[in-house]
Amino acid sequence: MGFGPHKAFWNTRTSVINCAATEPHNESLSTSYSVPRWVAFSQLQLLRFLVNAHVECEYSVSTGHWSEPRLVEDPLLRIHGLAPGLNYGQQAFEGMKAYRDPQGNINVFRPKDHAARLALSCSAVAIPTIPEDLFLRSVNLVIASNAEYVPPQDTDAALYIRPLVFGSDPFFAVSAGTGYKFCIYVQPYRAYHGSQPIPALILEDLDRAAPKGVGHVKVGGNYGPVLKWSDQARAEGYFITLHLDSRTNSEFDEFSTSGFIGLKKTGDSFTVVVPSSRSILKSVTSTTCLDLARSLGWNVEVRPIPYSELQYFSEVIAVGTAAMLVSIKSITRRSTEEIFAYSTDGSGNGCKQLQQALLDIQKGRVKSNEDWLWQVSPVEQPSGVENA
Repeated sequence: MGFGPHKAFWNTRTSVINCAATEPHNESLSTSYSVPRWVAFSQLQLLRFLVNAHVECEYSVSTGHWSEPRLVEDPLLRIHGLAPGLNYGQQAFEGMKAYRDPQGNINVFRPKDHAARLALSCSAVAIPTIPEDLFLRSVNLVIASNAEYVPPQDTDAALYIRPLVFGSDPFFAVSAGTGYKFCIYVQPYRAYHGSQPIPALILEDLDRAAPKGVGHVKVGGNYGPVLKWSDQARAEGYFITLHLDSRTNSEFDEFSTSGFIGLKKTGDSFTVVVPSSRSILKSVTSTTCLDLARSLGWNVEVRPIPYSELQYFSEVIAVGTAAMLVSIKSITRRSTEEIFAYSTDGSGNGCKQLQQALLDIQKGRVKSNEDWLWQVSPVEQPSGVENA
C-alpha cells in the first residue's frame, strides 16, 4: 500500500480598555508507513505539498446515489465551465484533522460530527447528502493512501483533511443541478495563525451573514466576500477579523475564520462564554472546548454576547479546526475608537489549559470519555490510481 511521495513544491485617536474589569452585578495503521525524509514537519505551512492522491465520488440524479470512492492522483479537477458549483456557488466543504498517537496509530478527530455538519451544509444549497458511511470510508481511504504524510506524534503538525462537494454537471437554470462531485484532499500542516496572540479588527463594512441566511453552514459564500476585507486588515496589522450581528451590530457572531470564545476569570477557575446565534457555524472545536471546560470544573454559558460585555473578558480566543485555539491580543473597533487589550505576553492561562487538554485528546495521550477519536484502518493496495 502507499505511493511514492512527490517532491515538495515547494491613526486616529483611540481609547485603550484594559479588559477583565469588574463586571457590574446583573487494527491499526501505524509505523509500517515511513515518513518521507524530505518533509520538514516543523516548518510546515498550510497547502504546500503534493501528496499521493485524493478521493472522488460522483452523484447522478439518474441513479439517485453516490458512487464508491476512488483514488485520483492528479490534484487538478476537470470541471465544465457551466457547472453550478462555479456559477451559482452550489458547493459546501469541511475541515478535519488526523494525528498520530504515541503508538503510531492514525486517528481522525470527530469525523462523524463533521459528516453531520457537511450534510447540513448540503441541504442548505440543494446538494444530495453524503451518507455517513460513505463519508467515513472516503476519509479512511484518502488518509490510508497518504499515511506517510501524517506527521509524527512529537511534532506540532497534523494532517489537514478537506472534504468538498459541488454541483459539477453543466446546467444553465438557476435550480438544483443533475450531477455532483464529492472530493477529499489532504495536506500536512501546522496551525493556521501560528501560536502567538494576534490583534483582531471588528469588521464594520461587511455583514458576514443575513439573520435568515446561511451563516450556520460551511459554504464558500460565507468566506469569499470577506477575503478583500481580511487581506486589507492583515496589511494594516490585524491578523483576524471579527463580526457583529448583521441585524443590530450590537452582539458578537464569530471571527471570519473561527469561532469566538470569551473567558472570565473567577478565582482559580473560568467562566466560558460562547455566542448563540443562527448565523454562526456550529464549530466542532468550540463544542469540544465547552465539554473540556466542563470537565475542568469551569462554568459554561452559551448565549448572546453584547458588545458592551467585551471589556469584562480576561481572555478572548479564536477557535477552529485549522486555527486551533488562538489568543486574541486586542480587539479594535474603529467607529468607536476603542481598543480592548487582552493577552500581550503569550497565550493566556485559560487558553493554554484548553489547548493542552484538546491536544492531549487529539494526539491520544489522554483517553476521552467521548467517542472523539476514529482510528484509520489499512486498505488494500489499489490495482491502479486514476490520473484524472
